[in-house]
Amino acid sequence: MTTLYEQAGGAEGMLALSHAWHARCLADPVAAHPFEHPGHPEHVERLAAYWGEALGGPPAYTDGMGDEAHVSRMHAGEGEHAELDRACIACFDVAMTDVGLTTDPLRTELHDYFVWSTGRLSAHPGSADRIADDLTVPRWPQPG
Repeated sequence: MTTLYEQAGGAEGMLALSHAWHARCLADPVAAHPFEHPGHPEHVERLAAYWGEALGGPPAYTDGMGDEAHVSRMHAGEGEHAELDRACIACFDVAMTDVGLTTDPLRTELHDYFVWSTGRLSAHPGSADRIADDLTVPRWPQPG
């Protein structure tokens, strides 16, 4: 069985999707908000590595870029932002089309992952204080 990471084109596919999503977010008046301040200079590459790891690829993110506690804390304490989440999900869906990820079931699985992950990263709107240090990158699909 191939992983979603492999089906989406491996590291190259994740990087293309990350670039496309980032560009779509920057062009969207709602989704651009988190990117309006200077971020990490390798944000797109780090995001691609994170998505790859979550979707069954190698541990490129946790082997040298960061850990899940850092990712969770970075997204915590921002308050409720359902409109932003919806805009980012819509940008992700268009970015998949931009890079040629247009067939099911892969497209639906990637969409479902992104919706789930967006919700998971919005789980601490008030503070990062209750985020454990030993979190691991959650894998998709979730067992169940």
